[in-house]
Formats: sequence, structure tokens, C-alpha cells
Amino acid sequence: MITLTIRLSPSALDTRRGVVRLHPEVLDALGLRAWDAVRLTGTRETAALAAASDGSHSPGFIYVDDITMSNLGLTEDSEVVVAPVEVSTARSVTVAGSRLASASLTPETLRLALMGKVLTVGDAVSLLPQDLAPPPGSDVSTARRKLSLAIGMTWTNELLTVTGVEPPGVVAVQPATVVGWRDGERTAALPPVATTAAPAPQAAAEPALALPDLVGAKDAVRRLSEWFDLAFRRPELLAQLGAESRLGVLVSGPSGVGKATLVRSVAAAVEAEVVELVAPSAAALEAATASQRTHDAINAAVATARGGTACVLLVSDVEALLPANNPPPLSTVVLDALLAAIDTPKLAVVATTSAAESVHPKLRSPELIDRELSLPLPDGSVRAELLRVLLRDAPLEDGIDLTAVADRTPGFVAADLVALRREAAVRAALRQRDSEEPRIGQEDLIGALETVRPISMSTSDNLATGGLTLDEVGDMAEVKQSLTEAVLWPLQYPDSFARLGVKPPRGVLLYGPPGCGKTFLVRALAGSGRLNVLSVKGAELLDKWVGESERAVRELFRRAAEAAPAMLFLDEVDALAPRRGQSSDSGVGDRVVAALLTELDGVEPLNDVVVVGATNRPELIDPALLRPGRLERLVYVPPPDADARTEILKSAAKHTPLGEDVDLAGLAGELEGYSAADCAALIREAALTAMRESLSAAEVGLKHLNHARENVRPSLDPAQLASLEAYASSQRP
Repeated sequence: MITLTIRLSPSALDTRRGVVRLHPEVLDALGLRAWDAVRLTGTRETAALAAASDGSHSPGFIYVDDITMSNLGLTEDSEVVVAPVEVSTARSVTVAGSRLASASLTPETLRLALMGKVLTVGDAVSLLPQDLAPPPGSDVSTARRKLSLAIGMTWTNELLTVTGVEPPGVVAVQPATVVGWRDGERTAALPPVATTAAPAPQAAAEPALALPDLVGAKDAVRRLSEWFDLAFRRPELLAQLGAESRLGVLVSGPSGVGKATLVRSVAAAVEAEVVELVAPSAAALEAATASQRTHDAINAAVATARGGTACVLLVSDVEALLPANNPPPLSTVVLDALLAAIDTPKLAVVATTSAAESVHPKLRSPELIDRELSLPLPDGSVRAELLRVLLRDAPLEDGIDLTAVADRTPGFVAADLVALRREAAVRAALRQRDSEEPRIGQEDLIGALETVRPISMSTSDNLATGGLTLDEVGDMAEVKQSLTEAVLWPLQYPDSFARLGVKPPRGVLLYGPPGCGKTFLVRALAGSGRLNVLSVKGAELLDKWVGESERAVRELFRRAAEAAPAMLFLDEVDALAPRRGQSSDSGVGDRVVAALLTELDGVEPLNDVVVVGATNRPELIDPALLRPGRLERLVYVPPPDADARTEILKSAAKHTPLGEDVDLAGLAGELEGYSAADCAALIREAALTAMRESLSAAEVGLKHLNHARENVRPSLDPAQLASLEAYASSQRP
């Protein structure tokens, strides 16, 4: 077991592959061969394939790809513990992914893409086949071809989340492994692409819920019930009042919140049949087949209505068939067919979407969809009630506190809570294999939170906290108090702000020298508040295509709103929002800044979301971003003093046996100009020095630390530090 410093792999071949590069000496010390698996421990545990680097760097570094770094919940210059691990052959693997992936990819294609990769529950994994070290029986070229045909050019950007493996632990996907989607992820099985005739649509197979069980949607249930009642049972009343009886409704809300379930349940309550067209499933087919499937669904709904039975045509995730940007020719065919059907008596057209702004504007015209419903994200009380409904038929142990579980699930929607119930049941079953009356306990529900992520956080830009809290951050009392007031209080005590008639701060800017713990503070802040955290580096949002950078900013804030209460962490924010008018990038930077300012305090309110930016160059940020109402609180994270360096050295060396001649307090006093990252690197380099002397070394002595100081020099730039101190002084009242 060795502790190393993380570096992002410079090799494009390793990107998104789950591969780490180790110095050949480290591979030998761990007893590993190239392409053996290793266990990596950061804020969470994951596994990866280890390969030898070119040996040109220090043995104290490990080069990881972007996905592995995200799975660890760490950033560059963080420490990770590397150890050999035993890998089992996976009997089964369950994954979750985007709507496009789950609707388009068969289990066979998934298995081809994941062959040879090592997986642990909770990991994010890409669809890029493991062609760096393909296992026997893999067919990389076939996997690439099938992925491209199923998803298109964007298949290389898709990320999946591993939600379950059997047996537990670190596993590798092999030809006999059963790979499938998490229950409820795959909405419809697709016929082969070569199919020329689509099967006749069927009524929705998913059972409808009783209306009282639709927790958190009472207003939407009431309004939709009234509309169905008027359209199906009392059309003459509308005619007497000069209104048409046709009904078109767009139901919007976050993914998994229960839009389609709402429609099915209300339709069942008014005794109407439901014919469902799953838009992503149809859109993934060839144009002729997709058109045929669409017409079959519409014709079936029209025939049902003309037969005298009230019918609801439910188009799920309609933006897949009718996108707002670059709509395909199929969109015109679908719109014409819906316009022809909407006037049929006793027929209602209901479309659902998780991104209303992405729907073709003609769908929302008065002649077609003239009414809209929006389902909100469940708050804590609604989540607690949803858990009671979901678990009412499950055997539970005494003393279960569902309110406490609900408090730890910010951003969870109904589908996420269903997944939580299933994972808790699996844990309870494994814990009570020999029990005649197994029951789900509080520890099962809390433990399930380790692997079940909310749908809104299923991509790689979320920041894992690893259970870290502000109490574990030594020193920096003033900084911690400022962050608690500016970030946690608005999300935890909104009633207090409302009672005093003030709006909470919208955002915070953390600035200070590099390596002094800004990202560490953000992780601790998220762990203290039990928040969902979306993390993005500023440059990641910039795109060479016109309009794509601004769209990425809007999408980021939309996802943050869906995951509320949430914290949006913009690392290196100076790259995202530089001073306007000083760039030579054809105005892209200026437009991105404008989009960012609009999202922060535009017409649409940003509720239960706090934005935290971090930079070591605050003078480069556009001043408009730092005015009140935006990133209005500026918090300076200073370099560590002698006392803080002592605590950092103790924390870095807590797993390292030190000799009796080592005085960390005295050493800390000699490390003027060292950042927190430098102090951690010093302990690591000293341990490697001891290993070079003898691989059986039992402790790290003073001579090893003195030798390490020759290789680890202070990284704080006096000029930059003076500039930051001057900037901090100018911000003080």
C-alpha cells in the first residue's frame, strides 16, 4: 500500500478509460504487472487498471484519467492510497445512464463496451471499449460500430453509473457476465434497426397509482383531473361557452419526478385508456421506421376515441422527437399527425419533458399543446412521505426514522427513492441471509445512499465529499464561519431570512494561493450541509462551436436547480468569466460572461442554489460578477501559518509511522512559504525516500524528511502572494 500524488494523465489514449499510470519502481514495489488492477482510496474507493508510465517523472506521482479522478472525488495534487486488489469475474452488472443510452443500447452492446474493465458500485464508467488491454474474447471494432449505430456521434461522451455488481467488491466484465439497466431505466425494448414495420403500440403496461399516493403533486392532479373531466365527460359545456373541447397538455419537470406516472394515474381515475409513444425509442430508429411507429401510436389512440372510449395519447420525453434545435424532417411529420388527431372527440394529447426549453416551439402552439403543468422537485417533507408510501408494504425494523433518511436525500426524485428502496432491500437481504423474517433497517437505508445517486447527479461533474465536514478542517476559523453564513445558512434556514425580510447571498468567491485548500474547503462545506455539489472547471464549459458555451452554462444551472438544495462549484472561475472586452476569441468569452450573469440574477429566480467560485487570480475576473446579488461574498483563504502547517503535517502523516527523532511542530516552523499541498507532498516524498533505502522500512525518520526537503521546494510565489494579500486588504472595510 503506497500513498501517491494525483496528476491528470497527459496521454489522450488514457482519457475516459479507467487507466492509471505508475512509475515502474512503484509497480515493482506493489508486486504488480502491467494491466493488473489496483484499489484506489481517496474520498471514496474505486478500482482501475494499472500500467507503467515512461518513468520520466517522480515515483511519487500517479497519473489518472478524468473519470478515475472523478470516481475518487479528488483533484490534482491530492493524495491517493494505491494497493493491489483481487478482482472477481462479474456474474452480473447493473448500470444507470441517460435516457438516450438506456433506450438505445441493448444489454449485449453494453457488455461489449464494458468488457475487461474493472468496476465497483458507485463508479462512473464510459462506453469507450477497453482497447488498450482488451481481454480474450473481446471485439473492440464490433463494440464501436454498434455503439455508433445505436447512439450516433455522441456515444464517446456517454457516462454510465454502476449501481450493482454480483459478487460484491471489485469485478471485471467478461463474456459470461449479465449486464443490464437499473430497473425502470430502460423504457422500451428497441426492434433491430433493419426492421421495416413497427409493432402496434400497446396500452401502458406500468400499473397506475391511486391518486392519494401521488405525493407532492396534489395541485397537478387536481388540474389535470379537471381538464380530463371537461374534455371527456362535459364537452358540451365548453361548446356552450364558445370553447373547443380539444385538450393538449405539456407536463414538465425533472427526470424521474413522476410525470408519466401522474398522467397514467389520473387517466385511470377518469376511466380513460392510455396509448404511450416513447419518443427516445422512436427517435433512435431509422426515419421510415420511426414515422411508422409514430403513426401507429396516433392511429391506435384515434381509433380508441372514435370507438367511444376516452383515450390519452401519452408522448414521453417528447423533446427526442421534436427538438427545438436542428429538428429533423421527422419533426414535421409528427407535428402534422398530432394536429390531425387533436380534434378527435374524447382524445387528449399529453406530452412530457424534462427540458421544456428544448421542445420544438410549434408543439406549444395554441392549435396543439395549449396548456402546461410543471411538477416541482420534492422537498424534504415530500420525500419523507414518498418513502412512507414506497415502504408501506415492506417489512421494516422498529425505530426507522424516514424523516432522517429524507433529510439526507437532497435532489432525489421519486425514481431515485425507488432505487434507494431496492438497494436497501438488497443490503438487508445480504445482511440477513439466514433469517426467516428479514427486515429493512435504518442502516440499510443509510448505507444505500453510498451507491444510489440522484438522476440529476448521474454525470461525472459532481463532487464527492467522502464524509468530510468543516469540523475536520484545522485552523481557518474565520474562513469556515464566513462560508457557513454565506452557503449553509441560506439553504438550512430559509425561514429566518424570510422572517427578517432579506435575500440570502447568491454566491461566494474563494480566492487564495494555489495549494492552500480551496477545493478541500468546498468538499468539507458540502459534507457539513449534506448538499448536492456540481463541480466544473471554468475552461470545461468553453466550446469552439457558436452558442455551445452559452448553452453549456444554461444547462449547468438547470441541472443545479433540479438537484436543489445544491451548491454549484466553479473551479478556476477566472477562465470562465474573464474581464470583458480584453479577449481575442471572437467574443465567445464575453457571451459566456453574459450568460453567467443572466443565470445568477436573471428574470428566472435561482432558488436553493448557492454558487461558489474559486480562483487564485481574482483580479482577472469580470467586476460585474463580483457585485451584490452575484458572487458578492469574497473569502480569502490565506497560506497556512506555523500552527496550521503543524496540523497539516499531522493529518498527512496519520498513517505514516514516524521515528522518535521527528518533531512535526519544529519542522512546521521551518517550512515558511510551503502550502498545504507542499506539506503533504513532503511527507509522501519522505516515505518514498525510506522505501528507496529499504522496501522493508518500518518508519520514516528525520533524515528522510531532511532529504525530502531537497526535492520538495515551497511552491508559493512571493510576488503572487503579495498581490493576493494586497487584493484581500482592498476588500476589507
